[in-house]
Amino acid sequence: MLKKERHSHIIRQVNLHNKVLSSDLAIELNVSEDTIRRDLNELDASGQIVKVHGGALSKSYHYPFQYNEIYAADSKKIIAAKAIKLLKEGMVVLTGGGTTIIEMATAFPKDIALTVFTISPPVALKLADHPLIKVVLIGGELSKDSQVCTGSQVVSYLNEIKFDICFLGTNGISVEDGVTDSDLEVVQVKKAMIKASKRLIIMCIAEKLNSVQRMQVCSVQRIDELITDLDPANVSLESYRKQNLHLY
Repeated sequence: MLKKERHSHIIRQVNLHNKVLSSDLAIELNVSEDTIRRDLNELDASGQIVKVHGGALSKSYHYPFQYNEIYAADSKKIIAAKAIKLLKEGMVVLTGGGTTIIEMATAFPKDIALTVFTISPPVALKLADHPLIKVVLIGGELSKDSQVCTGSQVVSYLNEIKFDICFLGTNGISVEDGVTDSDLEVVQVKKAMIKASKRLIIMCIAEKLNSVQRMQVCSVQRIDELITDLDPANVSLESYRKQNLHLY
């Protein structure tokens, strides 16, 4: 594979999954990790990604957030518009982080009173000026890569509360492997979030369907609603429809 082709593949994977590991890219592209590191250095120098230890981040996922560079922004706005229709007055809501959740926070209607707990400082800040929402930021060790709070303190806090509904983005989802992620600390927190919630809403752009990351967050059977940017009747969702998921 030519360098230009490798770079195109890397940029797409970084934008799609927000974070990629050098070791995974080396396997996918059948090259050495040294080659991948050189590629990442070049892409970082040209401003197309953000190189971090062990891999790379999307520019739209790295603080300060580059909102004008959010990948698949229109698709995420469609998902956000669908998600807010599931909100009801007085709910106690729990959210993860990521650009899709931030789009959702931006779209929250101004006339609804809710309590929103979040592990994401950027989401909390987006909701800070909402006139009727009580915002609770669940604090812990800040993951510099994903901009969410992680660690045992967060998990312990989540074990003490029951939430009406939980909104999570995902780095990968498939019928066989369920919801998956590449960060162990984030996975542990997401598992605690799911356990603490009556309903689980997974928000996922269509490009991430049928993709798999290293670690499982939950099976598809645990999902109550799957929100994508596709029409629920789209043929691409057929395998998920067979799992009796509610599709939006």
